[in-house]
Amino acid sequence: MFDKLREIEGKFQELEKRMQDPSVYSDPAQYAKLAREQKDLTPVVEAYRRYKRAEQNLKEATELLSDPEMKDMAQEECHAVRDEMERLEQEIRILLLPRDPNDSKNVIIEIRSGAGGDEAALFAANLFRMYSMYADSKRWKTEVAYLNDTELGGVREVSFLIIGEGAYSRLKYESGVHRVQRVPDTESSGRIHTSTVTVAVLPEMEEVDFEINPADLQIDTFRASGAGGQHVNKTESAIRITHLPTGTVVECQDERSQHKNRERAMKILVSRLYEEERRRQVEAQAAERKSQVGTGDRSERIRTYNFPQGRMTDHRIGLTLYRLEQILNGDLDEVVEALQVAEQAEKLSAMDSED
Repeated sequence: MFDKLREIEGKFQELEKRMQDPSVYSDPAQYAKLAREQKDLTPVVEAYRRYKRAEQNLKEATELLSDPEMKDMAQEECHAVRDEMERLEQEIRILLLPRDPNDSKNVIIEIRSGAGGDEAALFAANLFRMYSMYADSKRWKTEVAYLNDTELGGVREVSFLIIGEGAYSRLKYESGVHRVQRVPDTESSGRIHTSTVTVAVLPEMEEVDFEINPADLQIDTFRASGAGGQHVNKTESAIRITHLPTGTVVECQDERSQHKNRERAMKILVSRLYEEERRRQVEAQAAERKSQVGTGDRSERIRTYNFPQGRMTDHRIGLTLYRLEQILNGDLDEVVEALQVAEQAEKLSAMDSED
């Protein structure tokens, strides 16, 4: 591990030198690229330098152990510094874990109501609101691409973008089947109904990230429909793109501009095709995979929201929280961070077994 850290520090120092070169400084694109590389390495380098300082402090404290007058103080110092070095070593091990290359990207979330009819559609609307409020709390921007709603205020299907640094890194764990247990307003006997909603989370990809042959696309325009009879119904501004080889269909109708709808639909199509390819690669490596956390398996039941008990349970990590109302109001940090810690622990375990 320390050989790798020395190598990373050397690369960091080389980047610093290159960024001070006038020819690089005067080239904004090149400078920005080097600055991104340096930013990625900074947390590891800073932690490694803190470790080296602690190592030096331990050496100095150890030398004082032979002085009778300083021995007690030196022993306390040695104990404290060893604890700090142990903590820093764990921090560095986590920082060195392989990073998901998509973590810094914006995210596309697609929510579809499943079993449960109107109740499922109403809960899909609850989840859409939950993610929108979470995005607001992070000061991320939300843009709706496609919305198929119901007269009762439910959502059959919605696709939306969340734009913000690290959005995918925090929301990627939401892919899967979300189950709700509650008594519908129309249920006079008080019987609890169970409904399901499927959530798909995709990193927003650009066309340059995943090449598509234009000949493989069928692009149709149409008048959008919606429960509220919005402005989009008046012109053929909605776009439907079909990827003929896979049969993947994307519709986008939220913008007045046909051009904007087409641009957004292409981003969603590219992201879906990329995700499908990634899923195939993950399945090909299934024998080596230890965990489902963070893989985005859409068929997996990941979470239950139980309204009578005010309880949310994440089945992947056995996390149960009795504050359902706050969670549905966008307070997701505790859930997200528990999933991140679980994924880190599994990666560390896999790293140890390889060593």
